[in-house]
Amino acid sequence: MQFTFENHALDIERRELFRGGERIAVEPQVFDLLVYLVQNRDHVVSREDLIASVWGGRSVSDSTLTSRINSARMAIGDSGRNQKLIRTIPRKGLRFVGIVNQPSNGPQPVDPPAEEIRPEPRLALPLPDRPAIAVLPFNNMSGEQEQEYFSDGISEDLITGLSKLRWFFVIARNSTFTYKGKAVHLKQVAEELGVGYVVEGSVRKSGDRVRITAQLNDVSTGSHIWAERYDRDLADVFAV
Repeated sequence: MQFTFENHALDIERRELFRGGERIAVEPQVFDLLVYLVQNRDHVVSREDLIASVWGGRSVSDSTLTSRINSARMAIGDSGRNQKLIRTIPRKGLRFVGIVNQPSNGPQPVDPPAEEIRPEPRLALPLPDRPAIAVLPFNNMSGEQEQEYFSDGISEDLITGLSKLRWFFVIARNSTFTYKGKAVHLKQVAEELGVGYVVEGSVRKSGDRVRITAQLNDVSTGSHIWAERYDRDLADVFAV
C-alpha cells in the first residue's frame, strides 16, 4: 500500500520512503510522523495528536518534536520556510497540504541481493533558524558514584539557564542525557540532534572543594569557542 505525492512514494507496509524511485533514509519516528500527517491530511493535526500516535502518549519535549518535524520536511524536500507540503497552522498544529493519490497496491521496488545491501546512512537533522546548542551530561571524575547527582545537576542547570535565552534553540535534557556515559564524537551528536554548538565538561570533587570545567564547541570547525575552569567550596551545593 502506497501514498504518492509529487515525486514521492510512501510505502506503508514496507516502511520506506522513495523519491523518484530512490529510497530515502528516514528514522522510524519520522516515518510514522509522515504517515500520520498524510493519512489525516483532511484536517489539522495537533501536537497532542502526534504525541499520542507517534510516541504512544509518552512525554516528549518541544525540541524533540520540532526536530522530528524538521526531519520529516527535509525528507520530502520541504522546509519550515516553504511549507509547500507540511504547513504549520499557528496555535493549532500541522496539516499535510500536498496532493496525495489514494493508496494503491502498485508494483513494489525489488530488494537488492543480500550481499549488495549496505547500511543506510543516518539522516542528519536540519539546523533551526536560531543558534542550536546541546549541553551534554558533565562527566563525574570524582570516582564516587554518589556524586553523579551533582554532575547531572550542573548539566540540568545549564540547560535550564540557556533555555531562558529565547535567541537560542536548546535541546532538552531527555535528548542529551541519552549520551550519558557514552564516548561519542561531537559531529555525531550534532548530526543526530541538529545542533551547531555543543557544551561539555567535567566535575571533580576533593574533600570540600569542587572543580568544574566547561567547554563550548563549534561543531562545524571542531574548535573551542570558549572554555573555563571553576574551583569552588562545596559549602552550598546550589550556590555552586
